[in-house]
Amino acid sequence: MRDKFVLVLALFAAFAIFSAGTLRAAGELDAIKKRGTLRVAVFSDKPPFGFVNENGDNEGYDVLLAKKVAEDLLGDPSKVEFVLVEAASRIEVLQAGKADIVFANFTVTDERAKQVDFALPYMKVALGVVSPEKAPITDVAQLSGKTLIVNKGTTADFYFTENHPEVKLLKYDQNTEAFNALRDGRGVGLAHDNTLLFAWARENPGFVTGIDFLGSLDAIAPAVKKDNGELLDWLNAEIETLTAAGFFQKDYEATLLPVYGDTVDPKTVLLTPEELKK
Repeated sequence: MRDKFVLVLALFAAFAIFSAGTLRAAGELDAIKKRGTLRVAVFSDKPPFGFVNENGDNEGYDVLLAKKVAEDLLGDPSKVEFVLVEAASRIEVLQAGKADIVFANFTVTDERAKQVDFALPYMKVALGVVSPEKAPITDVAQLSGKTLIVNKGTTADFYFTENHPEVKLLKYDQNTEAFNALRDGRGVGLAHDNTLLFAWARENPGFVTGIDFLGSLDAIAPAVKKDNGELLDWLNAEIETLTAAGFFQKDYEATLLPVYGDTVDPKTVLLTPEELKK
């Protein structure tokens, strides 16, 4: 699994070298600065990564990262305009020019990379399955012929569609809808990013992440519109700087640690500067 993840990081380096030699669209950063705001796509219902709190404010790991990027680009963390998205609409908002960057827990895949340009990654992730504690799903074999809940357009959707046709998938657009379906017993389990499930299961007694690692270890990265090279180059440099400065550890402590507690090792989530260079 780790070898595949190292290969993913190597591909990022290759893409960066290729991008450096391609024609850059002029004035992308100037346009953002002239507008005075950085438009960032985030989730509204995926705590602790991106969600809207009871006061109507955006919070979470990706949100804090977006504010830091806005501060470094525009000099003020408040100069960020959040564009709320669902998993299936992340590519669409970029292609339609509704957002400059997607920071919505976006797992890198070959298919997505054909439609958007990913910057350097800032997190590690794998798939997991959460299920009722009284009837835990601990092996994929238990899902044969059963209904599994997933979100449309997620890696969980793609993984089970491609690898386990024997599993019946019940698909929802929003995380809230999907988890409510699990609570209502409309499926025997729910598949999603393990980083999300660790938090959800801890905050919802009666459920357990019976499968905490499924498939491969993947990378989560920001994405920009295809051929938006100037912004991509700036973002790559920003991710390297933030990683070296320990920003992501601070982000973790501020947004994820209060939810995870000591149940998750930060090393399973965060990328080190050494891993980023591979």
